[in-house]
Amino acid sequence: MKGRNALLASLATILAAAPALADQCAQAHAIYADPAGTYELRFEPVGSESAVTSNHFKVKIGNTRLSLDGVVMQSGEPLRANGIVMHDCPTGDVTGAELEACTVWEGVIYTVDKAGRIGLLLAEDAPAAEQLLLPGFGPSLRTSSAWGEGKANADSSDVFEFKGCAA
Repeated sequence: MKGRNALLASLATILAAAPALADQCAQAHAIYADPAGTYELRFEPVGSESAVTSNHFKVKIGNTRLSLDGVVMQSGEPLRANGIVMHDCPTGDVTGAELEACTVWEGVIYTVDKAGRIGLLLAEDAPAAEQLLLPGFGPSLRTSSAWGEGKANADSSDVFEFKGCAA
């Protein structure tokens, strides 16, 4: 009986550690990583139905304490998922120059499904995407205020793959 209980406990541990499937996770709880595993993109609930943003996320960089803030707004003609990643932006009444100085990356966030079809990031209550594409994120990061000693210092891919679902 002891051997069977130990086997069941081990199996339960393995199953609990198994990565969630993207389609079983809401976008608001999805976690992604670049292929090297240095950059983690973690979505979080927006927190308000009246918010102008459709998604919020953080970008954690390797073994640093650096965390970048990201928001997605559905805007443009036609509507597209426009993302902005920021580093140490001032709060309150900010000027355009201040916002530009703290912007790390800005652009459309694309998704890729299991069949390789490209689409746009959906709202936070939709099933999570398999992969995200942030075109030009890596080069933009390199020229931003988030790059340098004690900050981001490893290149990032523009591709992020689903790796899990936060509780």
